[in-house]
Amino acid sequence: MTLAEPHWWRIFRRGGPTFFELAREVLSSTERGYDLLANKFDVTPFRTPDPLIENALAIIGQVDNAIDICCGTGAGIRGLRARCHRHVVGVDFSAGMLVEARRRIGETPGDPPIHLVRADARHLPFVGTFALAVCFGALGHFIGVDQDLLIASIARALRPGGRFVFISDTKPPILSARFWLAHGFNGAMRVRNTLLRPPFVMYYLTFLVPEVQSILARHGFSVEVKELPEGSLLVIATREW
Repeated sequence: MTLAEPHWWRIFRRGGPTFFELAREVLSSTERGYDLLANKFDVTPFRTPDPLIENALAIIGQVDNAIDICCGTGAGIRGLRARCHRHVVGVDFSAGMLVEARRRIGETPGDPPIHLVRADARHLPFVGTFALAVCFGALGHFIGVDQDLLIASIARALRPGGRFVFISDTKPPILSARFWLAHGFNGAMRVRNTLLRPPFVMYYLTFLVPEVQSILARHGFSVEVKELPEGSLLVIATREW
């Protein structure tokens, strides 16, 4: 997960979670926390903005089929269904988020079928199935060995030549507000996870360019990086073997 702009005031805007609701969620496990947050998730700064998703998918173009990893409330799926010829699959480990995704996605005649699957992204139940995998705003939930497990799982789910696409960034300057906000949040999260179990895993400044390129190469991906209009980076990793 990257930290594009420090818009933390948006957490408490009308319709969003209260301070006490957020505290209850963060004191839960990652899965339970998202179950609790699901119906208000779209009114938080944690959701990837629609224009950023649209700009990313416009670069990708049309595909046969696709999977949205950690699909949340379905923002990515709504963009993918206009670009897929056959079907779209959304995967999340939070039952609450999948309920919200189904409610928000809806169905329109002529759209490709949309299937929602509850599963752990590190152990996807697919082999050689998809032409495209995307992940928007959820990569901060995978640190350490889980990063390798996630990328290996996505590689298995893709066909040879399939692409794994996500939004990333470079490391912010040490004197920037982004750097200190992100490291302050990460530090607080590490303290929380040292003192409490089960953990709530959510960190900023993960899967950054260029470091993530070596992880992807280790799992058989070639990597292309494009700049998006918002200044973020779009990583397009193609499965070579």
